[in-house]
Amino acid sequence: MKVKKIIKDLISTLMEEATSETEHKGWCDTELTTNKQTRDKKTAEVETLQTEIEDLTTTIAKLTEELATLAQEIKELEAAMAAATEERLASKATNEQTIKEAKEAQDAVSHAMEVVKAYYAKSAEATALMQQTPGEDAPETFVKPYKGMLPEGGNVVDFLEVILTDFVRLDSETTTAEASEKAAYDEFMFQSRKSVAMKENDTKHKTEQKENAEAALNQANEDLATTQDQLDKALKYFDKLKPTCVHSGISYEARVKMREHEIESLQEALKILSGSQLR
Repeated sequence: MKVKKIIKDLISTLMEEATSETEHKGWCDTELTTNKQTRDKKTAEVETLQTEIEDLTTTIAKLTEELATLAQEIKELEAAMAAATEERLASKATNEQTIKEAKEAQDAVSHAMEVVKAYYAKSAEATALMQQTPGEDAPETFVKPYKGMLPEGGNVVDFLEVILTDFVRLDSETTTAEASEKAAYDEFMFQSRKSVAMKENDTKHKTEQKENAEAALNQANEDLATTQDQLDKALKYFDKLKPTCVHSGISYEARVKMREHEIESLQEALKILSGSQLR
């Protein structure tokens, strides 16, 4: 009977559809699960890489600023040392010249004193041996040997001794000042060189840190580009799955129940037809 055949064919078709849909459902579940895991993983990786890139960018900017500051400080220290050295050399030359002139003056004054003393010693001998009219500038009596009187009082020898004392003091004070200035200069240069060495060492370490951070940043950017591409592909595949696996109208469970009800109805109809045929 044609009706029975048609019903049987419908039942067979519905059962094939049920099997096919079950297989499709299993495939969708697997693909959706895998795709979600991929999307979640890649999203997390993208966020981590973005945070890492931000941190590395901040670190590089900070190191760049610190290196610029160190370079400026080293430049200023070197300029200060150069200025101090120039000033020290000039001061040293002045001090040495002053000391040289003071010593030469001491020798000259000492020699002058010897000459004057010798002269007045001879004058004293002459006064004791000879009777002569005193000179215009000599004292009225020769009770004491004549030593030469100055308008402001005192004698030439005393005056020369004062001058000699002044030159000795100048020599001593300049020598002391030179030693003090040299010690201050040496200490300044020691501390400055030490500071420069420390800053250069700090510069070396920070430069290495910056280079490492820049390398890490380049790698992170490459990793981000790759990971973002993988995420984009996973998102596109999810959009491709939606029509048949997500947004397919009636839910899978509802379709199964409807199909089962339809098969049961057809089977019931087939029984009725088979029963009527027996009568």
